[in-house]
Formats: sequence, C-alpha cells, structure tokens
Amino acid sequence: MKFAIFGDIHANLEAFDAVLEDAATQGCTEHVCIGDIVGYNANPSECLQKVAELNCPTVKGNHDEEASIDTDITGLNPLAQKALEWTRDALSEEEKQWLRDLRMVRQVGDFTIVHATLDSPTGWAYVMNKFDAMASFSYQFTPLCFFGHTHAPRIYIKDGRVNAEDALTTSIEPGKKYFVNVGSVGQPRDGDWRASYGIYDNDAKTITIRRIPYDLRAAQDKINQAGLPPMLAERLAHGR
Repeated sequence: MKFAIFGDIHANLEAFDAVLEDAATQGCTEHVCIGDIVGYNANPSECLQKVAELNCPTVKGNHDEEASIDTDITGLNPLAQKALEWTRDALSEEEKQWLRDLRMVRQVGDFTIVHATLDSPTGWAYVMNKFDAMASFSYQFTPLCFFGHTHAPRIYIKDGRVNAEDALTTSIEPGKKYFVNVGSVGQPRDGDWRASYGIYDNDAKTITIRRIPYDLRAAQDKINQAGLPPMLAERLAHGR
C-alpha cells in the first residue's frame, strides 16, 4: 500500500492539484495530510474542501488554528498576519469549525503524523536540525513519523544517535526510527519552487520525496487578484 503524505498546502490549489495527480500516477491509494491546509495563498476553501473530500487522516497546523479562531494576531510577521486576516474573511464558519475539530497528533497504521513536533505539538516549534529532532524522538512510539512546518524536506534517523539526510529515497530499516519532513506543497522554502510531498510504501518499506512542477503563474495571479501582499506571489517563484 502506498500513502501520499502531504502538508503545508497553504491554499495553493494549483500545487495541490498537481500533487494529487502525481500521487495517482505513482499508485498511491491512501492520502494523509499533516496540516496547514490554509494560509498565504488564494484558495483556502477549495483546498480545505479537497482534503475533506479525501476523508483522509489529517492533523492541525498553526495556520489552520489561527485561521479558525478570533484571537489577536498582531504579533505575527506582517505577511502572515495579512494573509491570515484575509483567510479568516474567506472561510465560512463551517469550514472554520472543521479546522478547529482537527487533532494535533494521530497514529495511522504503523506511523504517526504531527504538524510541528511530538514533544510539544501545540507549541509550533521548528525542527531545523538533528538537535531539534531529538526531543520529538523521545515521544515517538512508532518507527516512523511524518511532519512539516519548516517547508523544507528532510529525514532524521535515530539509530543510537540522530542523523539528518536529504536523500530523495530512504529504506526503512528495523530497529531505527525515522522523523520525516515531506516539505511543502504550496510554499516550499528550500530554494526549489516545485511542490513537495512524500510517498510511504509500507510494503517495500521505503520513503520517497517527490518534487512536482505546477502552474506557478496561475497561483501568483490569484494572489495578486485577491489583494494579498504581492511578496507572497513573488516568493513562490524562488522557493523561499
């Protein structure tokens, strides 16, 4: 069985459609979402509805949380603040309730999913290196956990010590633990503008990170037409 693992869609419908189409060509029969469906881009409702229609295991991201509640967001960086204000206005109350009802951590078969970290799922800390990953490994009770939040794919492996890999394909070995960031569908930040997602083949015991081109110009045009900050459109082209 192959699972398409995706997250940080951030309301980028063009990127999300491209990922779902690619996952189908790769033989994925299952889908899993690791959060941040909304925020930054111009199609929050459409992306949320697609995830809901997939009826797949999904966890809450920080933008999902902030977009669905009415707390003050003036402390955020200006781009995120403006995007969240716009997203709050764009979402229906029913859609906000759907986001509020999402869990922070879920186990799916032989693996776990979380948006940010396992040691403090509601703290929205960033795992940027192997030292950050160590804390989550202490709370990881399955051999494999998928996460997002940093918008950059990376695989952390614990086998006595913790190592980090940027490999596109990794084999799961008995006795080791894997904490896997599958990157971002809708707003990559690793210098590669293409959408990123992961495939977990639980028969072959492999993880594959895939990069998929999409209609970048269409996504940028929607951002500008919606009146969102132009920088959000510009950064998509740079993967930053």
